[in-house]
Amino acid sequence: MNSATKLSIAAAALAMGFAAHAAEPQPSVVIVHGAFADGSDWAKVIPLLQAKGVRVTAVQNPLTSLDDDVAAAKRAIDAAPGKVVLVGHSWGGTVITQAGANDKVASLVYIAAFAPDVGQAVGELGKAYPAPAGLSHLVPDAAGFLRLSDEGMSKHFAQDLPAAQTAVMAATQGPIAGKAFGEKVSVAAWKSKPSWYLVAANDHMIQPALQRDFAKLIGAKVSEVKTSHVPQQSAPAQVAATILDAVKNSQ
Repeated sequence: MNSATKLSIAAAALAMGFAAHAAEPQPSVVIVHGAFADGSDWAKVIPLLQAKGVRVTAVQNPLTSLDDDVAAAKRAIDAAPGKVVLVGHSWGGTVITQAGANDKVASLVYIAAFAPDVGQAVGELGKAYPAPAGLSHLVPDAAGFLRLSDEGMSKHFAQDLPAAQTAVMAATQGPIAGKAFGEKVSVAAWKSKPSWYLVAANDHMIQPALQRDFAKLIGAKVSEVKTSHVPQQSAPAQVAATILDAVKNSQ
């Protein structure tokens, strides 16, 4: 075989490799909402992702325990086509930390979210920081579930949204079992998966300084927005951009 023939074969193989890479479908996105919310919390972000051809599933967490929420996330991951970019907001960050160990998960995106290490529970995190103002507005019921008061929703959970919208959010919120905050994660997927973190700089539910420390701990690509605890509602374009960056870099 002469050198010209060898060069032609090498060029053809390289071209086939590029074509195969280009033909790979982009990852799906699975989004895990936090406490005091449901999947509709992402209604402003989802169309922005779909406009880019991304397949999106918003998990409906039962919020009855960490294991139950992880199981719901895993069902969505298993059902999603191809690789998955797994997104979590707030409590959802704890869920994706555990559920993200799934082999289909290519990367993790934390949006103003908890990012615990192995053996940690949400209730143990942030004790070295001043207590966020919103925590004093948690209201327990007789069954041990926690909800956020109307004032907590309007002034501390989503203080940068119109009152009419926060009133609906308060009415439709998903209460979470208080025991969930004491349940420890047994695996930290961020140790083996690339991660992105979007800090909400005006957050009253998770201290922004704690969020920045989470991002540093997990080695995430970090960006920041000056929003309340729900940037997916008040800055959906920036949230979508963070997720799309993860999608682009997870193919």
